[in-house]
Amino acid sequence: MFELTFTEEQQMLREMVRDFTTNELKPLAAQIDEKEAIPDHIIKKIAELGIFGAAFPVEYGGSGFGEIGYCIIQEEISKGCMSTATMIGAHASIGSNSIYLGGSEELKQRFMPALAAGEKIAAFGLTEQGAGSDAFNLKTHAEQDGDYWVINGEKQWITNGPIADVVAVYARTKKGITAFVVEKGMEGFSAGAPEKKMGIRGSKTSTLKFENVRVPKENMIGKEGYGFPIAMKVLNAGRLGLGAACLGSMKELLALSTEYAKNRYQFDEPIANFQAVQFMLSEIAVMIYNLESIVYRTATLYDLGKMTQAQAGMVKFYASESIDRTVDLSMQIFAGMGYSREMPIERFYRDARINRIFEGTNEIQKIVIAKDILRHKGSIFF
Repeated sequence: MFELTFTEEQQMLREMVRDFTTNELKPLAAQIDEKEAIPDHIIKKIAELGIFGAAFPVEYGGSGFGEIGYCIIQEEISKGCMSTATMIGAHASIGSNSIYLGGSEELKQRFMPALAAGEKIAAFGLTEQGAGSDAFNLKTHAEQDGDYWVINGEKQWITNGPIADVVAVYARTKKGITAFVVEKGMEGFSAGAPEKKMGIRGSKTSTLKFENVRVPKENMIGKEGYGFPIAMKVLNAGRLGLGAACLGSMKELLALSTEYAKNRYQFDEPIANFQAVQFMLSEIAVMIYNLESIVYRTATLYDLGKMTQAQAGMVKFYASESIDRTVDLSMQIFAGMGYSREMPIERFYRDARINRIFEGTNEIQKIVIAKDILRHKGSIFF
């Protein structure tokens, strides 16, 4: 039977990140949204706290907390700022993780310590104009030229694109999709202007262009033609982090909604006394209970090497649907005040919507889950 427990070290990690979020990040969340940028001193503090490398083993500069530790971090950060959680996720869970999960020992020793320390920021370069849900349909290509690979093409919607020092780029070669480490400053490599987005506005997103970018053969991640399995494995981890981020935001929304309901008076009594509001709070609480259970159960399976793609998809699907429902109920409790930018509910509302789209749309997750159910004749849960 699964039991949700945390070690003393994990609890200390949670308290450290919670203190940072409460005292330093949350007071700046509205500014981050308004100015569409995370301040440099916040990114520096995240690095100093060891957050960027918390999930990775000590031998690569990390803290060895694994996926459970990473989920704890994303949960606590997202209580304050979803933009910051997204930046951390793109760096650690899919950008750096491409090198950690797929790279040779030499490649990991070259790049992981600086990435774990936050001295360099990473991004994940998979999505293209014609390769979103159809991720296999890449047009970016690489051709070998002696000791180099020459990459040409363009990526879209790359989180951390404008600020990344290192990008895990997936391109088509003669043997299939292959992954490479492309470094900032390589001739022919450039990032476009940050996209203007509805939500998670502090998280920088842009196109990436590759015009005859010459990448040393030593920068190949894994073997030629093995890039697609690496990308899918990386995205499975990303979906867990997304689930934890949704969980943190939902907990914050419940706390804000409960406090408001107790202090907002109508008909000479707090609206918390009204059954309609109590039902809304109860529904949010049930979704939080369910999501917390599946996030940490699945993170445990991940750390044990037993998580399936369908289980990661379940977390992503349930989390992103639940946060949309949660923020909508919170908006209803706050009513007109929630619609005002004076309140954080409006920002949470905009930030939440992307979760049903990135890390693989929910429609794709349902296909993955259904295939696993049919493959195991309905025994996926046992």
